[in-house]
Amino acid sequence: MKPSNKLLTEKVNGSLEKMRPFLIADGGDVELIKISKEGVVHIKLLGSCKECPYRTQTLLALSEAIKKTSPEVTDVVGID
Repeated sequence: MKPSNKLLTEKVNGSLEKMRPFLIADGGDVELIKISKEGVVHIKLLGSCKECPYRTQTLLALSEAIKKTSPEVTDVVGID
């Protein structure tokens, strides 16, 4: 059974909250933009994370954290 969008949003936000202190320590942050019906999470990196040369690794770490608590997520996409 697929969880409600509200429950999935809460789970994804919980994962982002756990990662947020690491991003803030480097002058960045992250924002959940939307979750598609197909389970694709769209996030936006903010602050220094937006232009960081390690942006790809940051997105990968965020994706792993999200998928660990929300296996129904099919993909995590960074948007500009």
